[in-house]
Amino acid sequence: MKRTVSIIGAGRVGKTLGKRLRERGWCIGAVVTRSAASARAAVRTIGAGTPLAAEKIFPRQGGSAGLQPREKRPALEGALALDLARPFRGSELQLRQKRASGREALAPEVAAILASELILFSTPDDILPSLAQSLATLGGSGWRGKIALHTSATLDRTALAPLARCGAATGSLHPMQAFGGAIIPNLRGVIFAIEGEAKARRVAQSIAKSLDGIPIPIATRDKPIYHASAVMAGGSLYPVIEAGLQLLIGIGFTRASATQTLLPLARQILDNIERIGPRAAWTGPLSRGDYAIVAKHARALRRYPREIQHSYAALALLAGRLFAKHPASALKQINRAIATP
Repeated sequence: MKRTVSIIGAGRVGKTLGKRLRERGWCIGAVVTRSAASARAAVRTIGAGTPLAAEKIFPRQGGSAGLQPREKRPALEGALALDLARPFRGSELQLRQKRASGREALAPEVAAILASELILFSTPDDILPSLAQSLATLGGSGWRGKIALHTSATLDRTALAPLARCGAATGSLHPMQAFGGAIIPNLRGVIFAIEGEAKARRVAQSIAKSLDGIPIPIATRDKPIYHASAVMAGGSLYPVIEAGLQLLIGIGFTRASATQTLLPLARQILDNIERIGPRAAWTGPLSRGDYAIVAKHARALRRYPREIQHSYAALALLAGRLFAKHPASALKQINRAIATP
């Protein structure tokens, strides 16, 4: 019997997981996004599934749209952007309560979602709890025995608590992977952080292994630190590299020549870190204790935006704290160099 999955919020992460799971033999059920057009596009990328528009599941309430206006969420391509904060009213609430109690058949769209054994949420963090609450109201006892996983790096299983109260096993599955542009990564060798109830963890672990990833259990309380580590080591590279490029462009380099200058250097540094570790690979003026060069850099950067000056200083101090043989002494000298007139 084929395993089945419905995907709610098929943006970059949802489409990637859907496509790779389909390639591993999973049957793709409902694929839910903001609009019918984006749902159809997601299904084309995944290669299977039943496209569903969120507006069919969460109708307009009191004359106002049940979808957040696109201009308020410009970065959420293909993901659900639902305004679920307002409670259901009057007869609409009563109808949904009847459905939840099993006295009335589920709406076809909700039934399509719950036809799968696994429901995978890859929506933005800020709408996940209210989305779970609305789907718990809509699905009621239909959630009993289902597995509900979300892909948030920061939130834990409690974001899906309303579904757990309806009988679903809840947890989270986060692939430590950059999902940029239209590229669909293969996820081979990628770390998957998993947490949640025992049954949900087993399914999450099975998914990670089936995708040739590496499942790593993580304590619920540690998820924010787990994500912060990714932002520091990965996400911070974007502005740091761009700042370096702009410094070179400011002294006459073209963007192409600046890129050709700095990216091979960055790749070499990452290769060295992988081979021998960051402490052994550390190089540059601070590694040699050449604080006069740090002072020269700090003076030169004063004609650039304050954020660049502060970033250089903060990174120098961080390096001194983490790598210097005598951190206290190094930090004093770095602070003195940065403040040199």
